[in-house]
Amino acid sequence: MSAVLPVYNRTNLTFSHGEGVYLFTPEGEKYLDFAAGIAVNSLGHSHPKLVKALTEQAKKLWHVSNLYQIQGLEPLAEKLVANSFADKVFFCNSGAEAVECGIKMIRKYHDETGNPDKYRIVCFMGAFHGRTLATISAGEPGKNTKGFEPLVDGFDHVDYGDLEAVKKAITPQTGGILIEPIQGEGGIKPAPEGFLKALRELCDKHGLLLMYDAVQCGMGRTGKLFSHEWVGVNPDIASSAKGIGGGFPMGACLATDKAAQGMKPGSHGSTYGSNPLAMAVGNAVVDELLSKGFLDNVVTQGIYLRERLKALHQRFPEVIEEIRGVGLMIGVKMRVPNLDFVNALRAEKLLTVQASDNVLRVMPPLILQKEHIDEALPKFEAACEKFA
Repeated sequence: MSAVLPVYNRTNLTFSHGEGVYLFTPEGEKYLDFAAGIAVNSLGHSHPKLVKALTEQAKKLWHVSNLYQIQGLEPLAEKLVANSFADKVFFCNSGAEAVECGIKMIRKYHDETGNPDKYRIVCFMGAFHGRTLATISAGEPGKNTKGFEPLVDGFDHVDYGDLEAVKKAITPQTGGILIEPIQGEGGIKPAPEGFLKALRELCDKHGLLLMYDAVQCGMGRTGKLFSHEWVGVNPDIASSAKGIGGGFPMGACLATDKAAQGMKPGSHGSTYGSNPLAMAVGNAVVDELLSKGFLDNVVTQGIYLRERLKALHQRFPEVIEEIRGVGLMIGVKMRVPNLDFVNALRAEKLLTVQASDNVLRVMPPLILQKEHIDEALPKFEAACEKFA
């Protein structure tokens, strides 16, 4: 019997090393990785700049705590501020922690501005925000919340994209709105056209804070540093993680000065957040994402990959129902069970991942090139033929 807590349904597959968009088993089998650690390995595996940043820092200093100034902290925060809506950044270790920080920030803002009763947050069905008690309470009620009741109070759920439902959910106790600009676990669902703009207007009208959960759709995944840049609607707060560390555990909560005004010394913290290792890796990742032409390539390859997948959809309409997504955050809605299709692709040595709504998530490393797509499509085709 395993000594590991059985909270994962792990497949019987082990990898010993990776290179670029490929993973290798101890036996030397080569897999094309179109899952990227669930949108985490933004620069693929063993990227030389990340290896260099981590190993050089590891030889010098791992941890000192936030009692002291940390090298790399201010430069990384300044890069994110200079390339986003934000004025302030808090670094942590995961997406759930980043969302927790944002939730606390919403409550603290209203307490600071004399409205402590404005603590409720409008959230959305289909959402996934993490697995802490507060973040599962903010996510869609269901399998992630069963057995963990009573949940944290203060979250009101409406259907994703239903503006009238949002309006009805706003009460004198509402302090903010929390939304994924593109739902990830919920099935790669971009917010309907005009929806984020309407939420921004509602927040401004009612004195609410607008928070984006950009853990999965941020850090270049869609071809912009943050996906909301495509529609030009800024939030007050945004959570980030996954791709920001390129595989090293790291998260960030970004905020405007207005939203962050209640976060004073002692109001929040993290033992490991902004540790020297994370800051070294984070700087290397962000530098690469912001380098000339990098995000343009994400857009180019995303268009090409979606076009190739749409051609498969036309050939196998009984297998594939729809292709959706932005950049290299792609959802393939299946007419056959998505887990069966994931397994069929794995048999072809191609790795993908499931999502809700019977969707297959296709989220390769952002260093993807045309030749990798051309290598993957025959594998997709072979899997489709098994179900046709």
